[in-house]
Amino acid sequence: MKKFASILMASAMVLSLAGCGATADTTAESSSSEATSSEAASSEVTSEASSEASAETASAELKTVEPGKLIMSTNAAFPPYEMTTDSGDFEGIDIEIATAIAEKLGLELQIDDMDFDSALLAVQQGKSDMVMAGVTVTDERLNVMDFSETYANGIQSVIVPEDSDIASIDDLEGKTIGTQRGTTGYLYCVDDYGDENVIAYDNGLTAVQALNNGQVDCVVIDNAPAQEFVSANPGLKILDTEYANEDYAIGVNKGNTALLDAINGALDELKADGTIQSILDKYISAE
Repeated sequence: MKKFASILMASAMVLSLAGCGATADTTAESSSSEATSSEAASSEVTSEASSEASAETASAELKTVEPGKLIMSTNAAFPPYEMTTDSGDFEGIDIEIATAIAEKLGLELQIDDMDFDSALLAVQQGKSDMVMAGVTVTDERLNVMDFSETYANGIQSVIVPEDSDIASIDDLEGKTIGTQRGTTGYLYCVDDYGDENVIAYDNGLTAVQALNNGQVDCVVIDNAPAQEFVSANPGLKILDTEYANEDYAIGVNKGNTALLDAINGALDELKADGTIQSILDKYISAE
């Protein structure tokens, strides 16, 4: 009887051990699965943290006037590239492109509004990181600053009163021409017609007001703002023939290669994903 009881106890122990073995295997598998999931989650967090750290490191390596900021000098009287709203905010093509670039670089955009000449000087003197104000690349400007890739095309147009005897570019000889100070339009007109026939104003709006007041015979300015000014001033028109065709780029302090490369990289991405074209389409209607 004792022997039979011993056999029963031995069998019970085997069954018990078998049950414990199954539980241990299941627990081990569960622990292994949890550990794998935990490692995967940890890997994702580490990857995200690494990406953020890389972006922060990249922006930290850029030489800007103020750490963490991208200061843009502009002349916000050049619609539709840069202008102010009734509430005093900035808007326009250059404003939106600059905002997108700053986001790509992990920097905070700061916009400093001033007259055109001062906006160019701000970059040269290290007071701003870049200038965007419908700036065209010229040999003279290349001597004092570096430029990014082109991001938009500009056309110099001529605004005249609807009853003007100026019918084409050929009729500008001997006329009094209004322009915006420091722009390529000003430079072209001085070269073509002489300094004595060109009057420079602080901005395009003032030049157009002078045209309305009969102080100048015409205004030479980029086509996009010309369209805006004519739309807002009945009695004016734009000549069918363009005065000049040029490309816009971003000016940066000469020798700041790291920032220039970063801006070009951001522009390439914004062109590739259609962002820049969508911004241009938003403000400039297809002709």
